[in-house]
Amino acid sequence: MTASKGEPAGGEAAADDTRPDTRTGGGGEDVPVDTVAAVVGQWRAVHPGLDTGPMEIIGRINRCAALLQQAEDAPLRRAGLSRAEFDLLGALRRTGRELTPSELARETFSSGAAVTKRLKQLTERALVDRRGDDRDRRVAHVRLTDAGRDLVDAVLPDQLAYERAVLSGVDQGAQDGLAGLLGELLVRLEGRPGAVRF
Repeated sequence: MTASKGEPAGGEAAADDTRPDTRTGGGGEDVPVDTVAAVVGQWRAVHPGLDTGPMEIIGRINRCAALLQQAEDAPLRRAGLSRAEFDLLGALRRTGRELTPSELARETFSSGAAVTKRLKQLTERALVDRRGDDRDRRVAHVRLTDAGRDLVDAVLPDQLAYERAVLSGVDQGAQDGLAGLLGELLVRLEGRPGAVRF
């Protein structure tokens, strides 16, 4: 989604403080309007013929991801971890073995440069350590330290409980349907040539 100068992007809250917070439902009741809906409404006013369907999906995915990442009360945030750092620690914990940086990049769908940066930060916190390969000094093997394993085991149940609470307002059937649809989208995106790695 591309915004012109001065225009809000689809995944961002609209800059106009006068945007509506509710809309009228079919029964005359007030229905909450999310920030992406407000942004979509503004774009439709500017470009009435524009198909904003993708914005309504991708914009909401981006907005939800940003809000979850920024949530101060999330267990990961309280533990001083980003989702990407936790995913790296989690890969080491769930596989139960040492992994090379290249293997970690594949496990976490990340770029090599991003993995290198995260490993440096996690090593400084004594959550992982690295050893050189006995036969090839260019290869490193990464493992969880005791502190890293303990942190993953302590944070994961709390993080899952937090995410369960976030989803509690959505009934189970809708959750299952959403999980299936997002899974289909993810498979398509991960299978695309040149898929972006973070």
